[in-house]
Amino acid sequence: MSSEKQKRSKFSSRLGFVLSAAGSAVGLGNIWRFPYLAAKYGGGIFLLVYLLLMLTFGYTMIIAESAIGRMTRKSPVGAYAHFGKDWMFKAGGWINAIIPILIVPYYSVIGGWVCKYLFGYIQGETEAMATAEYFTAFIGNGVKTEFWFLIFTLLVLWVIFMGVENGIEKVSTFMMPILVILAILLSIYAITRKGAFAGVKYFLVPNIKNFSWMTVVSAMGQMFYSLSIAMGILITFGSYMKSDLSIEESTSHVEVFDTAIAVLAGLMIIPAVFAFSNGDPSVLKAGPSLMFITMPKIFASMGFGRVVGILFFALVFFAALTSAIALAESAVSTFQDELKWSRRRSTVVLLLIMVALGTLSALSYGPLSFVTILKNMPFLDFFDFLTNSVMMPIAAMATCLLVVRVIGVEGIAAEVMRKDAPFKRKAVFNFMIKYLCPFFVAIILFSSVAGVLGWIKF
Repeated sequence: MSSEKQKRSKFSSRLGFVLSAAGSAVGLGNIWRFPYLAAKYGGGIFLLVYLLLMLTFGYTMIIAESAIGRMTRKSPVGAYAHFGKDWMFKAGGWINAIIPILIVPYYSVIGGWVCKYLFGYIQGETEAMATAEYFTAFIGNGVKTEFWFLIFTLLVLWVIFMGVENGIEKVSTFMMPILVILAILLSIYAITRKGAFAGVKYFLVPNIKNFSWMTVVSAMGQMFYSLSIAMGILITFGSYMKSDLSIEESTSHVEVFDTAIAVLAGLMIIPAVFAFSNGDPSVLKAGPSLMFITMPKIFASMGFGRVVGILFFALVFFAALTSAIALAESAVSTFQDELKWSRRRSTVVLLLIMVALGTLSALSYGPLSFVTILKNMPFLDFFDFLTNSVMMPIAAMATCLLVVRVIGVEGIAAEVMRKDAPFKRKAVFNFMIKYLCPFFVAIILFSSVAGVLGWIKF
């Protein structure tokens, strides 16, 4: 086990770790993907399945990755290499490390879209933004998308440059409580609209008649992505965690934060859409069309639409920024550990990578729309498919194998129970990491790839 005397940044407290880890987990997936999937695959029964998976599958993977990080005091590549020098260990570490390097550029493009809409509501463009043509014209304009992408990128890397305690921890400690308050206020506003109660009932009350196999598969995939599992983030953040902090208690707090925001997002969006559409859940669309077309239409149709639009996109901005910061930190930590670069040099190199890859995504619906990959995927869609549908499940499988075959479940337990810390759900962890987690990851990999290739329809 690595000595903690080596010079390495650390979170100053459990709260710092929890809010930073929760910030990494609470992102665009919670706000534009969770409500859509919940509405499509059963409402309350989807929510129930999601919560069960969060308490078992999600809990197990957070524990494993956080423990590996603290055990080794390394980012993903060094963490894997700590247990062996064979190519398999190097491959497992690098796939975890490369994922955030590929995700953060295109994620920042979408973050730039959020900045643009927040600025638009502040300027009072409420009616103009309530059309599909506005969004289409914006993402098709290469100059505008590149400008807002660079604004968001510089905000992210400024926080990274400030360091772990003075940058990431302080920003997360400031932003996460505001994000929660905004989510609560918007949820209260949404559920008090005329006709919204039907949406609340559909979302919160489980109905077994709405259950299907796709309820489980979609809930599993959403939980997997929303917790920042298999992105190298939790290994990196675990490496910054002090030895006297309880991994299990911190994990429980992250679970609560992430689930609370997902539920609040559902209460923000599903009742509002029900009220707007007279109870038709099919109006909910996934991804950008929900965030940048459907919600602006709803804001334009309600009282105080401009104010609600500002609050909503401020919430989305905070969620996007905290997740992007976590992704960028994982990448910078890898450069520092493996290439022995300073934080300044690592941040500058990441900036160059983000500008190069992010520009491809920023222009993918405009000047570069004629370039497609695989099944007519623009650059942004391709990077999303490659990382989320292919690389992340493989990385998660590598983590399961590392724990079960190399470290051993008792090795993880020893790290979790350092300083007499509790490990109340140890039996759940042992069973899940040995048997169910690899099975679930295999299902996610197959269903994601099969869905994109058109073998199955969601």
